[in-house]
Amino acid sequence: MDIIALIGRILFALLFLGSAFGHMANAEAMAPYAESKGLPSPKLSVIASGVWLLAGGLFVLLGLWGDLGALMLFVFLLSSGFLFHNFWTVADPQAKQGEQAQFMKNIALAGAALLVFVLYSKDVIGWTVTGPLF
Repeated sequence: MDIIALIGRILFALLFLGSAFGHMANAEAMAPYAESKGLPSPKLSVIASGVWLLAGGLFVLLGLWGDLGALMLFVFLLSSGFLFHNFWTVADPQAKQGEQAQFMKNIALAGAALLVFVLYSKDVIGWTVTGPLF
């Protein structure tokens, strides 16, 4: 089962590592969207969120305080879901449907991050570098 847990961690973390790269490499292009959502210092916010995603993703992937990484990803997913994909404020039906799908994806992944947190705390997450921090 350890190998299956490791594969699951890799697949879960890849999404966040790819997103982290996108945030840092495309910060200039992503900043206007962040600004439209009211974030202060939009470019810096995009870069900071990329660093946050990178740290959380690496923590989960490597099993280096993976419980902390899972909580970091949970915080990101929940906050970005409500801040960036607030479909209930969108008037256009097609745009609203797209934002609702993105919101639900973030909420589902936030739930998965909580499950990863619990698995780390129960020490059933497979091979890790460290034990849980919490």
